[in-house]
Amino acid sequence: QVLLVESGGCLVQARGSLRLSCAASGRPFGRCVIGWFRQPPGKEGEFVAAISWNAGSTRHADSVKGRFTISRDNANNTVYLQMNNLKPEDTAVYYCAATYGDYIRVATYEYPYWGQGTQVTVSS
Repeated sequence: QVLLVESGGCLVQARGSLRLSCAASGRPFGRCVIGWFRQPPGKEGEFVAAISWNAGSTRHADSVKGRFTISRDNANNTVYLQMNNLKPEDTAVYYCAATYGDYIRVATYEYPYWGQGTQVTVSS
């Protein structure tokens, strides 16, 4: 299986920036599609962004498009989520997830491997 560990979450002021990291180990990471999801307090989990195994394709949710950017470094088994111009509504626990395949997925049930999450809190 793929083991995932997120880091980089913290308390930040609105309009600030953060970079989340997702470090992977276990089965070959280079063939995984990696997604970022988030769960705001009291709400359902939602798709944030995903990247194909070779970084040839990315997708970002409309709510973060233009502010967040997903990228990956297969040599270091790490995926990043650069978050700029953060808003209070971005407050959530952020999770990275992995699945095998050649195309982007946006549904949580399509990702069998999950990290433990990292808390991002944006103050107004």
